Amino acid sequence: MNSNIDSADAFTSGTVPLPGHDGDEIEAYVARPLAAEHRGGVVVIHHMPGYDAPTKEITRRFAAEGYNAVMPNLHFRDAPGADPDDAAAASRARGGVPDARLVGDVAGAAAHLRGLPNSNGKVGVIGFCSGGRQAFLAACSLDLDAAVDCYGAFVTAHSPDGFPITVRPVVGLAPGLSCPLLGLFGADDKFPSPGETAELSAVLAELGKEFEFHTYEGAGHAFFAVNRPAYQPEAAVAGWERVLDFFGRHLSDG
Repeated sequence: MNSNIDSADAFTSGTVPLPGHDGDEIEAYVARPLAAEHRGGVVVIHHMPGYDAPTKEITRRFAAEGYNAVMPNLHFRDAPGADPDDAAAASRARGGVPDARLVGDVAGAAAHLRGLPNSNGKVGVIGFCSGGRQAFLAACSLDLDAAVDCYGAFVTAHSPDGFPITVRPVVGLAPGLSCPLLGLFGADDKFPSPGETAELSAVLAELGKEFEFHTYEGAGHAFFAVNRPAYQPEAAVAGWERVLDFFGRHLSDG
């Protein structure tokens, strides 16, 4: 092996135990660069389909971009050791992830990131689908440095009748938003609809919060999901550019 090869972009990844809400030990997927330089961290909140391979790939993407990243398995208690589909089904059958438990699990993930030897102490959060709402919830409940809501539904509205789980709005927590917020949405999405994102924008503006929202024409729900028919390459590429620019501004040492 050639020891002169530059390993600045090398990273490690794998599943680790993580203290979550109420001290429960849950599993989490961690990806982090091997270089010693201090860097920010990102808590990745998976979508309702769960702790799956595509969201692990997103976690590795952040490590490749120079961040420490961790994705807690929010469904671990509902079906320990089960595959993501079964665990997600078990979670839905119990009404979904309770908000208080979500906040506790994200707090545990953030503490893990801040405790890494190459941490600069700054932590952001990003979530997709149900995770987008949960990213907003976490940012209003914890001391974080940046938050990204990717098409999170039911921030301002209740889930409709017949929806698989009952979800309550969390817009009432907006006064506690602790950090800048980036929102990425699809113009063709119904959950959240453009009307709901406009309502949230008005609330945040009234409160004087730092935020930026972007809505992509021709994109519906889950436009980041490369393994689903909803994937929209143009919106996803533009969205990734905004995410990396946003975290670069708020999670760096500068």
